[in-house]
Amino acid sequence: MGRPRLLLSVTNDNNDFQIEQVNGARHAAAQYGADLDVVYAQDNGVIQSQQLLERIHSATEPIPKAIIFEPAGSTTFPQAARAAAGKGIGWVVLCRDAEYISELRSSGIPAFVVTADHKEIGRIQGRQLAALVPRGGIVLTIQGPSQSEAARLRLAGLIEAKPENVQLRIVKGNWTESSALKAVLSWLALSTSRGTDIAAVCAQDDSMAMGARKAFEQCSQELRGSWRKIPFLGCDGMPKTGQEWVRRGLLAATVLSPPTAPVAIDLLGRFLQVGTMPPPRTLTETRSIPDIEALASKTWSVAAV
Repeated sequence: MGRPRLLLSVTNDNNDFQIEQVNGARHAAAQYGADLDVVYAQDNGVIQSQQLLERIHSATEPIPKAIIFEPAGSTTFPQAARAAAGKGIGWVVLCRDAEYISELRSSGIPAFVVTADHKEIGRIQGRQLAALVPRGGIVLTIQGPSQSEAARLRLAGLIEAKPENVQLRIVKGNWTESSALKAVLSWLALSTSRGTDIAAVCAQDDSMAMGARKAFEQCSQELRGSWRKIPFLGCDGMPKTGQEWVRRGLLAATVLSPPTAPVAIDLLGRFLQVGTMPPPRTLTETRSIPDIEALASKTWSVAAV
């Protein structure tokens, strides 16, 4: 019997969280003696669906023991999931829930979800804002794409937990620094944003927080002095990016939301080795970096690059 082969599909190759998804997955696969193929969806659900279906029905590529994917669009591909199950291929959804998981599990294949509690992530950001801007004010919020369940849930959690004296102004990004840079520059150019005092900037991932920071750096001379007093908040908290940016003072805070792919492969590895069926839903850890108590005692000033 040869080495088991797994297929991992991530949304893109230029976001720090996705990069860590792949790095962590490769390490976990090596630990279990599995071969890992990786495909990138280019932030496009249609492309991702085609990539997965091609592997499920391929007559030339090796059939994977399991497919692990983070949805790039608004769907978790129930038809592809059932096609995979029909061929005995395991099916793992990352960072999102899928209603059909119990149906797949009844056929005996490893089918499950590994996700963060996205609403709790939003609540943590709401508590971070309460600590950092106790006087309240307007918070520029960079949300992920409209089709993203994670983006919707994180915003719902933020609205639920933020203080009443915090008002949100929302712009949309696409989980990348460049998308947030463009969105925030466009917002700053609006006549309605001129003269608006921003109390904080809260982004749904660290790369978008840094894109927003760069937009303020590039804004008019009139704003350049005042923006250095604005705390920037992100999410994901990868060691070499989000956590490092907090240490350097480029971000005031982030929310740790570790990669889900390594957890999924660890669960699959146990199934392949000893037949232990993973639970239908596994949640990863989320917590504030720094702790909320530490934020409340901190006088904030944006660091220079």
